[in-house]
Amino acid sequence: MMPFMKALEERVLVLDGAMGTMLQARGLKPGQSPEEMNLTAPEVVAGVHQAYLDAGADIIVTNTFGGTSAKLEHYGLGDRVAEINKAAVKLAREVAGEKAYVAGSIGPTGRFVEPVGDLSFDAMAAIFREQAAALIEAGCDAITLETFLDIKEIRAAVIAIRELDADIPVIAMLTFEEMGRSVLGSPPEAAAITLEAAGASIIGSNCGLGVDGMYDILTAMRKVSTLPLICQANAGLPILKDGVTVFPATPEEMTAYHSRLVELGVRIIGGCCGTTPAHIAAMKKALSGREGRFERAAGNGTTWISSRGSFAPIGRDVPLAVIGERINPTGKKLYSQELREGKISYIRREAQEQTALGATLLDVNVGAPGVDEPACMERAVFCITGAVQTPLVIDSSSPVALEAGLKAADGKVLINSVNGEEKSLSAVLPLAKKYGAALVCLTLDESGIPATADGRVAIAAKIAARAAEYGIPKSDLVVDCLTLTVSAEQKGALVTLEAIRRVREELGLNTVLGVSNISFGLPCRPLISSTFFSMAMLSGLTAAIVNPKEEAMMAAWRSAMVLLGKDVNSVNYIDAYKGVQSQAAAAPAAPEPEGIRGRLARAIIQGEQEGVTALVEEALAEGLTAMEISTEGLLKGLEEVGRRFGSGIFFLPQVMVSADTMKTAFTRLKQEMNTGSMVSLGKIIMATVEGDIHDIGKNIVCTLLENHGFEVIDLGKNVSSARILEEALKHQVDAVGLSALMTTTMAQMEVVVKLLREQGVKTFTMVGGAVVTQEYANEIGADLYAKDAMEAVERIKKLLAK
Repeated sequence: MMPFMKALEERVLVLDGAMGTMLQARGLKPGQSPEEMNLTAPEVVAGVHQAYLDAGADIIVTNTFGGTSAKLEHYGLGDRVAEINKAAVKLAREVAGEKAYVAGSIGPTGRFVEPVGDLSFDAMAAIFREQAAALIEAGCDAITLETFLDIKEIRAAVIAIRELDADIPVIAMLTFEEMGRSVLGSPPEAAAITLEAAGASIIGSNCGLGVDGMYDILTAMRKVSTLPLICQANAGLPILKDGVTVFPATPEEMTAYHSRLVELGVRIIGGCCGTTPAHIAAMKKALSGREGRFERAAGNGTTWISSRGSFAPIGRDVPLAVIGERINPTGKKLYSQELREGKISYIRREAQEQTALGATLLDVNVGAPGVDEPACMERAVFCITGAVQTPLVIDSSSPVALEAGLKAADGKVLINSVNGEEKSLSAVLPLAKKYGAALVCLTLDESGIPATADGRVAIAAKIAARAAEYGIPKSDLVVDCLTLTVSAEQKGALVTLEAIRRVREELGLNTVLGVSNISFGLPCRPLISSTFFSMAMLSGLTAAIVNPKEEAMMAAWRSAMVLLGKDVNSVNYIDAYKGVQSQAAAAPAAPEPEGIRGRLARAIIQGEQEGVTALVEEALAEGLTAMEISTEGLLKGLEEVGRRFGSGIFFLPQVMVSADTMKTAFTRLKQEMNTGSMVSLGKIIMATVEGDIHDIGKNIVCTLLENHGFEVIDLGKNVSSARILEEALKHQVDAVGLSALMTTTMAQMEVVVKLLREQGVKTFTMVGGAVVTQEYANEIGADLYAKDAMEAVERIKKLLAK
């Protein structure tokens, strides 16, 4: 057989279908590990593989989706990772022979990476490295990362695999919801940028959606990536029929989008939940005769940067990227002091304010004297990613601090910076390659800053050549031709502008400047800086490090984007200045002073965990009761967080930051409970049903319920119906929340609901991906259904108010 990636170029490959439901139909018991069957019932697993091979599958996927130690330890198998995964590859290989490729399956751990979860980047990467090592050693042809909900977790997985093997094909798939984002708020474009940068060979999506929804997701990915794509859709959205979970899409419906998928550059098509050998056979037939080669398109030179929830381009054909410079301790005593004290209030405030003022990227520098820079960098990145969606520029001269920031980030960052010195090249280029980062390239070397444009262009070319040796593409290099103080060297400005033009025209690289350096030592600095900024943009500058709070700089940027044709129809300019004249004519109204209740709410909305306890103390000193502080201040803020979440303004990481802030506030308020000032809104049991070991969604709901004033009893995961009933009666609860992620455990919800209803206990269900639906909740008799954690809280309030 030809190499896997070569085969992708020649034809579209068909990947097999669902494994779990097939195993369940062949004897897998509820609560049993599917992966253990590789050892205890190999003939059953091999039979599933054979059925898909007979149907025409070109890729057989191993029965190792839950094969990490994090998943296997729930079954007492955590020390058998290598044995189970190697056995799975052996089984698949024996069936596939020379007729099909073998892809080693890796699924999510069921845990989140810090700060959303409790696992460090290194710990998460180590979990994946262990499983991947076994799969690779056993001889799989590719690794497929499936059904990931969190871009940060799958990024750690790709990086871990690339540490083991630089060449093995890595298929990386995120699961998206109907609104077009992952559970933790990643749009397809941000996911594609991050995964390609981390080292994925093929990107795409599986589970969650049918083929129609999947097509939209992949279309968005194609806009920012030239990698081959994979589509692994469910057989429609699940419904409950005669007590059995059914995926309704027929084989014919599953192939309706094949022509469009192939035109889009999809090179692997397979099936996820609910698909059977019949679906795979239909896919194989529909792809018959489509032997056209896949030629990976050349990129347009755009440098893409991403965060968990957003993405930003740097390039010739897009608006100039504004990099906010304010999170830098140089000349800022308050910020430097906060860094030494381990505080983050300044960082959060500046991130939010600069983003609101138009920054498309945020520079993060924590290099103050007397600080632990790596620890500060991690803390700063965690803070910013919880406060805003803006992609980051990690700014440090310390490779150790850079690496801390790269691990803490949840997307593709821009490193600031590398230069032409051998010491810098050998330290920074490997970090950029390993963690999938773009680079600011300073045009200086051991001899200093060249006085001529020739010298600066030569250093830029040298850095590009060295980066290519590491496999870093030209599109990930952004050259800083350096801004020198015009008051000291008047001709220096013209040299910089010439260097910008030549780097763009001769090397085809994007460019960036720290603009404000130009005006040091001169009066009316904004005038010089903004004029030079305009000249640089005309010369081809594609990014600038500026202070978004300086109106002259932002005005120059907005104006230049109109004049250079990059603000189409002047939309952004008009939006910024449409009310300026009328505002100037009217005297501004004095803002009303904000009361303590409003400040408490704002602290929750903005996630000001450090300052919220002091605000609670202030409110108590003013005579507010604990209940008034909670309901009139803190909960008002949490309600606004919920509104922003529902509107797509906030996403799960920001919700969790607000929840942590709420928890800090309640830690102080609990001291007032003995006075009787706090009242519980209700007592609720939470549990993941028997046979299911997934509890991320349940844990988030528990946290939010507690923040809203409910008393929560968390029974954990894989909880039997008998125990749920026993605990519900024992604690006289007001409601029971049930969670399930897998199609194989959904039916257990109905068992529990019927048992509880006989005793008069109210219940609600929770969604895991697209598994549980409103229709399913109605079918099994649950009192309510919620599609996400925030909706669960609001609906539970109404349920218990009846």
